[in-house]
Amino acid sequence: MAKVTLVFALLLCVLGLAGFLGTGRIHQTALIPTWFGLALGLFGYLAISPDEKRRKLFMHINVTLALLGFLGAGGRAVYGYIHASSLGVAPDAIALGSQVTMAGLMLIYVILCVRSFIAARRSGKV
Repeated sequence: MAKVTLVFALLLCVLGLAGFLGTGRIHQTALIPTWFGLALGLFGYLAISPDEKRRKLFMHINVTLALLGFLGAGGRAVYGYIHASSLGVAPDAIALGSQVTMAGLMLIYVILCVRSFIAARRSGKV
């Protein structure tokens, strides 16, 4: 699962950089997915270890970060959409797309982690 984490970290970094460049390098908040990707990548790299306790620790840190990222990005996407709609204007397409994509990636990652944790517990590797 640690290697899957590195893939999701890369996807988040690319998403953040694309959003930042897509806004003309003006909005620093477009880099938020990149920061989450760097954190997941760092802890994912640290989870590649033969030591089971170390691997479990860093994977639990990663799934916690991903859950917070999902809640934050999903919440901001819903808030931004509702706020723009209440003003009668279209929401910022780049921001909304980036937030929804980040929330989707994080949700998929959390689901994969939970499934992996359940499978490890059932197999007796814990």
